[in-house]
Amino acid sequence: MRVLLSNDDGINAPGLRTLRKSLALLGEVLVVAPDRERSGTGHGITTYKPLRTKKITFSDGTYGWSVNGTPADCVKLAIEALMPRKPDIVVSGINLGANLGTDVLYSGTVSAAIEGIINGIPSMAISLTSSESSDFSQAAAFALHIVPLLIDADRDIKNILVNVNVPPGKPRGMKITRLGMRRYVNVFDKRTDPRGNVYYWMAGKPEDTIPEPPAGHAAAKANTNANLATDVDIDVHAINNNYISITPLHFDLTDFAAIKHISKIIEPQLSL
Repeated sequence: MRVLLSNDDGINAPGLRTLRKSLALLGEVLVVAPDRERSGTGHGITTYKPLRTKKITFSDGTYGWSVNGTPADCVKLAIEALMPRKPDIVVSGINLGANLGTDVLYSGTVSAAIEGIINGIPSMAISLTSSESSDFSQAAAFALHIVPLLIDADRDIKNILVNVNVPPGKPRGMKITRLGMRRYVNVFDKRTDPRGNVYYWMAGKPEDTIPEPPAGHAAAKANTNANLATDVDIDVHAINNNYISITPLHFDLTDFAAIKHISKIIEPQLSL
């Protein structure tokens, strides 16, 4: 089995180190990761400067590559230039901190995995939902269990991508979930530097709500005003109830339910 491993916390991050050792039990693991932390870079790619790589030898004698680019750069470069053959799966993580709800649009961790399915390779992003705990063992053990399952499943369902979030400590179980709606309040802290110039520091606290379920979804018939703490089919609430959250994702952002409606509104007005 060939695993391509990346992240957005940098090649020296302890989460990546723990995951690399765990996945090595499955076969060959090639690490191609940013040379420094690249959190919050989304799916940005580098087109304005050359990408440079540096071979890094790990304590067990294996090696990987650090790249002066984004997580998406790392996966793209690995698949198209550094690896003689495509990997069987792309794994990104273990991220220190959650990637829940709309956070996936900003996440470099998730974007590395998305680059995998863009290239037709099953992929997984995995995060530990704590910014304080440094115990990645539970998340690494879960990754070791689920990676072979995703490779097998990809034979029937192509372009599988799952976003996995693991709570700290011992989880109650796991839930297959959908993305929640997460926005941030009090995002910018306005400050003044010693010379009297105003600047802004991005911060903010997450605020989670239950999103409207997609048309035809079984949850559409449910009471969306239900207690948030029991709505564990949404990723953030599964985590709040101490479950591992597994959310299938795809890069296709098309709102298929709105196509007919938009066509009715716009097409009659077009004379082209």
